[in-house]
Amino acid sequence: MIQPATACRRAACALAIPLLVLSGCRREQAAPPATTVDGRGIDAQDPAWTTPLARRIEALDAASPGELGVYIRHLHSGAEVRHDADRSWYLSSTVKVPVAIAVLQLADEGVLSLDEELVLQESDFVDGAGDLLWQEPGSRFALHTLLRKSLRHSDSTATDMLIRRIGVDELNHRIHDWVGDGFGPLTTILQVRYDAYGRLHPGVAKLSNMDLVRLKNADAGNPRLQALAARLGVQPGVFAFDSIEEGFEAYYRDGTNAATLRAFGNMLRRLVEGELLSEQHTALLLGHMREISTGDHRIRAGLPDDVAFAQKTGTQVERACNVGIIAPQQPARALVVVACIERFGEIANAEATLRGLGEAIVESGALQP
Repeated sequence: MIQPATACRRAACALAIPLLVLSGCRREQAAPPATTVDGRGIDAQDPAWTTPLARRIEALDAASPGELGVYIRHLHSGAEVRHDADRSWYLSSTVKVPVAIAVLQLADEGVLSLDEELVLQESDFVDGAGDLLWQEPGSRFALHTLLRKSLRHSDSTATDMLIRRIGVDELNHRIHDWVGDGFGPLTTILQVRYDAYGRLHPGVAKLSNMDLVRLKNADAGNPRLQALAARLGVQPGVFAFDSIEEGFEAYYRDGTNAATLRAFGNMLRRLVEGELLSEQHTALLLGHMREISTGDHRIRAGLPDDVAFAQKTGTQVERACNVGIIAPQQPARALVVVACIERFGEIANAEATLRGLGEAIVESGALQP
């Protein structure tokens, strides 16, 4: 629980803003014990909605062609529902949330300004969503612009520019300060490509970032494997694995760019309760997360239109995640939700499962004030 002395510094208690950081300004009371429903045991003292929600999540996992992990925390009561939330899950582009928090923390500390500009370098280019990949090297972009592109449009080039500014070691040090153990080391998005494709052949390390970008011109599956072989000047038969998918699976086993869902959820809880950023930058980050362009077919699709969802999605080979805070401006209803699914085949399967999670949250009554 956030301590009143921390939450109310700088006269925050006098400010009437619609963020959960105000919850720390109430007179301190004993917090109810966190409730856990993990699909293997139900406590009779759990809030009524936890039992049906836990059962629905079990059913979603059983019906999915993949494997589902979920962490949910009701911020007002502390009640939790956990389903395989304590093992490591690959985070895909949801790593862009801790990157953004680190940038904004440094801005709060006066180490950098969001008006500071970075020069786009050809070495920054990495495949993925967003438009920076199509901009001319030498163009200049303010940090606040890169932050918006990284969060709203999941622009991986923008993300790697932000990481270049703050440093990988600094990023990982800060994450450990926020949540302790639970996160594996994070890298740049470009390094993900080198590490994953590198499981197939050591020659990948000698390719340029633009060589890796051009691989996405080939269709997924065997055409991309053939394209990688052509870039390397080898025959596919020399690869360590028979498919791109197997190479990525080997990479995922390293635990890099991964975390337990509970650790990620704890980070989001600390964010929305005002423990990580100033009120201004908490509101900025949540505002960007409410306006993302990639989340319409996942948890958001199962929620009512009038319920806000500050979220981030992530997608990679056989991996998909959706994380965020439902109803972040309504303390009595707000839920932290962290969900990942793996080995699901077609992305439509993952999206259908995550949409079902949104529907299950609503139907369980978890959002009732």
